[in-house]
Amino acid sequence: MKKVLLTTALIVCVMLTVSCKAGPKDMDERYINLYDANTGLDLTGAGTYKVKTGDTLSDISRHAYNDGFYYPVIMLASRGVVVNPDKIQPGMELTIPDLERNKANDNSRKSMKNCLNGFANIEKNKANPNKTLIDGFKQRASEL
Repeated sequence: MKKVLLTTALIVCVMLTVSCKAGPKDMDERYINLYDANTGLDLTGAGTYKVKTGDTLSDISRHAYNDGFYYPVIMLASRGVVVNPDKIQPGMELTIPDLERNKANDNSRKSMKNCLNGFANIEKNKANPNKTLIDGFKQRASEL
């Protein structure tokens, strides 16, 4: 009986360890796949921003575009740097594309629209989806 309990406890611990390690990796892969499918941004005239302690992507987007819901565009432009919006670090150099220039370009507009809709879908599939984010991403995508 003691062996059965110990074996069961060991199996549960292993399963919990594997599931905890799989979650964030799976999320990162969703963002990576989204980036790979949307590569049409025009980075002509793009600026850069060095992340500081306490920064969030939505704050950076709000500062750059007066709209915090466009942070997926910054992530798309910074795809070699940012893989997950929850994992930005001080010192990261982000690319801040010219939003209006990209809105005026059919290819770029399509990439941004797909990216924003993709972020809405990723958020929708989270354990505790944020409806405000989903609606904000979808609204910005529909305006493109």
